[in-house]
Amino acid sequence: MEKKVTVEVAYAAPAQQKILRISVPEGTNMVEAVRLSGILDLFPEIDLASSKLGIFSKMVPKPELQVVQEGDRIEIYRPLLIDPKQARLNRAKKAAE
Repeated sequence: MEKKVTVEVAYAAPAQQKILRISVPEGTNMVEAVRLSGILDLFPEIDLASSKLGIFSKMVPKPELQVVQEGDRIEIYRPLLIDPKQARLNRAKKAAE
């Protein structure tokens, strides 16, 4: 019998967030787990090839090589719309006015 591990796959769009709990075969990597979760059907705008992935807020540089462990929460990160430093500068400038 194939051993399974339970993981969560999370994605937060501006208007909707979703965390899916799934069981995957032991030895599954992060990219495979995202595909198996079905989250790509719920959020067709996700481009898995260019999206950054992480586990518990820590980005994983090569998710295709990272095997998931029991209890991992795989997070799919959206690209930033503005550089955080620039956003802070904009807020400071606006507050000063």
